[in-house]
Amino acid sequence: MKPLQVSADTAVKLAESLGVPLEHLMHMPQHILLQKIAELAKAEASKPTASEEASEGEQE
Repeated sequence: MKPLQVSADTAVKLAESLGVPLEHLMHMPQHILLQKIAELAKAEASKPTASEEASEGEQE
């Protein structure tokens, strides 16, 4: 299996976001990496943003 074809900056950011060592990330099968990125995006989307939290505080 060949390493992922991503830039060094992207690899570092993904490793930090996913909480995996960079070496593991680079040799992770692509379908598993895509699944983890999808889970991360889903978690980010469900988190309220700072502006949403501020508007909720004003309504109460």
